[in-house]
Amino acid sequence: MPVDEPTSSATAPAPPTSATDEESARPDEGALLLDELRAAIARYVILPSGEALTAVTLWVAATHIQPALQHAPRLAVVGPAKRCGKSRLLDVITETVREPLITVNTSPAVVFRAIGDDPPTLLVDEADTIFGSIKAAEKNEELRGLLNAGHQRNRPALRISGPEHKPQAFPTFAMAALAGIGDLPDTVMDRAVVIRMQRRKDGERVDQFRSRRDIPALHGLRDRLTAWLRPLMDTAADLVPPMPVQDRAADTWEPLVIVAELADGTWPEQARTACAAMCAAEAGNDDESNLKTRLLQDIRRAFARCGDPDIMRTRDLLDELLRDQEAPWAEYGTAGLSPRHLGILLKDFDIKAATHRFEGGRQAKGFARLRFIDAWARYCPEEPTADSGDENDAHVPSPLP
Repeated sequence: MPVDEPTSSATAPAPPTSATDEESARPDEGALLLDELRAAIARYVILPSGEALTAVTLWVAATHIQPALQHAPRLAVVGPAKRCGKSRLLDVITETVREPLITVNTSPAVVFRAIGDDPPTLLVDEADTIFGSIKAAEKNEELRGLLNAGHQRNRPALRISGPEHKPQAFPTFAMAALAGIGDLPDTVMDRAVVIRMQRRKDGERVDQFRSRRDIPALHGLRDRLTAWLRPLMDTAADLVPPMPVQDRAADTWEPLVIVAELADGTWPEQARTACAAMCAAEAGNDDESNLKTRLLQDIRRAFARCGDPDIMRTRDLLDELLRDQEAPWAEYGTAGLSPRHLGILLKDFDIKAATHRFEGGRQAKGFARLRFIDAWARYCPEEPTADSGDENDAHVPSPLP
């Protein structure tokens, strides 16, 4: 039975709603859409943390505004073994990013020709087959260079092309997700939001991903992301959000924080929390960097235990380092830390042993304390204490003889 229409003359038909009116009526549209995307990803994959789930959600959304971005962060989906959910996460990402270009193995020439002013999103599964061994990595060095250059806008690759063999500039700027067993090359990881997947435990459940059933809904979500974000590209290009990290980490995470700022709600806070936590975790995973920083700290302690002399013999410095049973130096290499190992570890800091004259006129190889001052200040600064006083009163080492 039809329902009677209201007959009051005071009720007038509602005027057509413009797009502007809809946006003003739904100021939380972006936040709700990101919430929906986050739930869709979590339906099929268990991420290692809530911060990682936030990061993946924002990375997917950021692919829809690539032309507005200065940097194109990589998404490194890595795990220690098979069946950690890496490929499944890539399945979901593929159906929600803008213009996916997915491959298991590819050549730089194909990628060069696929990237344009509005680039696709590069998706590489089984990246360990490309970079997982020294031989494979050497074979694919050109692809690694492309991935490194494409992290920042205006870094084209020059190639000889055409019948006249003229140099041609190929754009490299494009967001990329790479999934594989084990870490990717350091230079790629340094430009990536890193998701370290783990195998599911008993009791952890996710829905099975079925293309025919699930892809249409993910495509609908993808299209709504495009409709929300593409009109906001000028706004996104002008945003310079405050970041909780610095340098390359800030460059990598800025697109994700920009999307969070556009969405508003709780997303800006979630984005910065994820950024700070995950960058700190990756800093802890950088074993080689940590080892070198640990060495600088231990050398500073060794000098302090010996009264901060201007110069220490190499053999005396090694004795002090090896004496610390909690330090890794006694087990470094096959027979403990040697003068050669010490030189290699300190080389990147531009610190070298030199021949010095010691008491009694005897000459020996040694390290000047003054050579460490800059590296200590940059890589392992001491925490200021309440009674440290003015920094100008700090100990200043005597000049080299």
